[in-house]
Order: sequence, then structure tokens, then C-alpha cells
Amino acid sequence: MNKKTFFWVGAAITAMTLSCTSVKEYQKSRINDSEMSLSSRKVEKNELNFQSYREGASGANGGKTGGGCGCN
Repeated sequence: MNKKTFFWVGAAITAMTLSCTSVKEYQKSRINDSEMSLSSRKVEKNELNFQSYREGASGANGGKTGGGCGCN
């Protein structure tokens, strides 16, 4: 084995062994806190804006509402 191959094999093994870590029980409760919140997220806001725009009954971003066809 030449030095270059030995170096890269050693670097790969080191990276594989150091990349794994154990998470303590008290840390597991906070892993997905931001994703699990029920507050308005940017994705939901974007989807609501798109739906409002496509429907045509209200302005974008849930602005002024009104009938799309003008009939009563």
C-alpha cells in the first residue's frame, strides 16, 4: 500500500467513527421542537398565499376578501 492510499483509507475510517454520536435521553425531547410547533411557518404562509391567489376570491396574502364573480 502506498502512502496516499493509506492516508485516504485512514481518513475515511476516522470520519466514519467520529461522525456517530449518542444522544442523551434529556436531549431527545428537543430534537424536533421547532418542526413540531403549531405556529405559522413560512411554508404554510406561502401555501395560503398561493391558494388565495389561485381562488381569485381574495387578494394575495389573504388581503381584502370579496366575491370573485360579483353576483349576490
